[in-house]
Amino acid sequence: MSAPNEASATLRRLRHEMRTAIGQIMGYSEMLQEEAQDSEDDGAAEREQDLARIGSAGQRLLKLVDQILSPEQLGEAPDPAESERQASGTGADAGTEDGTPPSAPRQAPQESGRILVIDDTEENRELLERRLSRRGYEVALANDGESGLERLAAESFDLVLLDVMMPGIDGFEVLRRIRIERGPSDLPVIMATALNQPEDVVRAFDAGANDFVSKPFELPVVLARLRTHLSVKRALLQVEGMAQQLQIRNAFIRRTLGRYVSDEIASDLLENPESFETSGEKRRVTILLCDLRGFSSITESLGPVQLLRLLNTYLGSMAEVIQEHGGTIDEFIGDAVLAFFGAPRQDDDDAARAIRCALAMQRAMVQVNATNVAAGLPAVELGIGVASGEVVVGTIGSERRSKYGAIGVAVNLAARIESYTLGGEVLVCPGTLGAAGDDVQVSVSRQIHPKGFEQPITIHGVVGVEGRDDLTLAPHVPEFVQLPQGVAVRMGPIDDKEVSVQTHAGQIEAVSARVIRVRSEYAPDVMSNLRLQLIAADGAPLPGAFYGKVVAAAEQQVGCFELHITARSAPLDALMRRS
Repeated sequence: MSAPNEASATLRRLRHEMRTAIGQIMGYSEMLQEEAQDSEDDGAAEREQDLARIGSAGQRLLKLVDQILSPEQLGEAPDPAESERQASGTGADAGTEDGTPPSAPRQAPQESGRILVIDDTEENRELLERRLSRRGYEVALANDGESGLERLAAESFDLVLLDVMMPGIDGFEVLRRIRIERGPSDLPVIMATALNQPEDVVRAFDAGANDFVSKPFELPVVLARLRTHLSVKRALLQVEGMAQQLQIRNAFIRRTLGRYVSDEIASDLLENPESFETSGEKRRVTILLCDLRGFSSITESLGPVQLLRLLNTYLGSMAEVIQEHGGTIDEFIGDAVLAFFGAPRQDDDDAARAIRCALAMQRAMVQVNATNVAAGLPAVELGIGVASGEVVVGTIGSERRSKYGAIGVAVNLAARIESYTLGGEVLVCPGTLGAAGDDVQVSVSRQIHPKGFEQPITIHGVVGVEGRDDLTLAPHVPEFVQLPQGVAVRMGPIDDKEVSVQTHAGQIEAVSARVIRVRSEYAPDVMSNLRLQLIAADGAPLPGAFYGKVVAAAEQQVGCFELHITARSAPLDALMRRS
């Protein structure tokens, strides 16, 4: 180093040390002045004035040092902090008319927060600890950078007041290591130095400092900076807490909505809540209603645990398929599932998606039954009815309990259509078939006159979608086994869930896996439901009834009809196994 540069460096160190010592004198005098204000002894007022004069002398001395060893004379840029103090009237020449500094406030406001002071000068640490503690802060001390980092690793702090010039690792290196793991909003750091050069300030901010204060410390300035950054930190913590609560709330809403709509729709509703009309609106939707054939008789043969296991396996699978196709689950009604397509989000392919969903649900029943049979539970069959039309959708219920649902003729029509289904069948109304497109494959169409509707309608049995082998339903052609001898039965029609007291005699002549052929003088209507009971050779009825739907009159066999079994009995199962 050249002689002029070495001399300049020596003068800078001298300026730093002198300003630090003067700052300690001023700081201790101000602190003792505050303590004198709180004292009630007789000499407190006089002692306070003496301390004020010491502080004033220290300010004049500091001003003299800055004049003799000014940054300009040392070839440095002006001190921005000192310029700020001179402009605001709070610098070394500030005071009362007699040269004494203004008295400190009588009642210091109480603050809160845990502060770590890292400074290599014992007097600075003690001064800051005592003065900040009087304001309500909890202060911890570290005498160098390494010990400061150790305390930060072991303890929790709200803010760090960090000296720049220290032996070993300086304040910039300490700050760099802090910022590896802790961001400015997580742990504010205020740098402190007596150098006060612009490059120091820039370097501090570039390293991640939140703020910068100059030595000797002006307590009001230090306190203001502490309050500001601690308030910002608390506000950010509140925002983070609110954001976390919002995430928890959204996750809960998404899980709740996920029971009824797809994840995609749930996310869309959270992002665009204005699109979710809950007060009620008319929509054209496609309704899907399904339930298990003969479930009532199944409930009588299973225990509570077995029944719920069977039901939950089935409902869980169906709900998943509905959500995969963008449907909204209105409700579970026992073994029935009511869903609709077109609300809360409406698309051009609502009817087509509803049909694809229904086919996928029937296909999914294969795995449902495999799971249930493996658990020792019976196989079940599903019927699905689909209808399209205008309904009212919105929140239905009370303030304590409500749901997002649909009300309208289309809901009733879907229920009526579903009542005509056989196990494994999907029946749709003309409006749904027309809206779904030309690629829907239909196996059978038949005219019905459902209860509550003035005119007959034609319903269509859907078996697939062109080009989608994964949605094709295998046709069921019964392979009858002729019984060597007819088995007697008694049967009665079921009208709107009521079994007729009048019964009719007949004989089962042939059986297949799902259909039986019955001979009788009684000729039930096609698609009507019957309750049957096997009769023993002595004329006594065998225990357990079974149920079926008349599907057709037997071809070329007068007085015979075919009955699709919807619910079995133990005697019927035994008969079918023997055959």
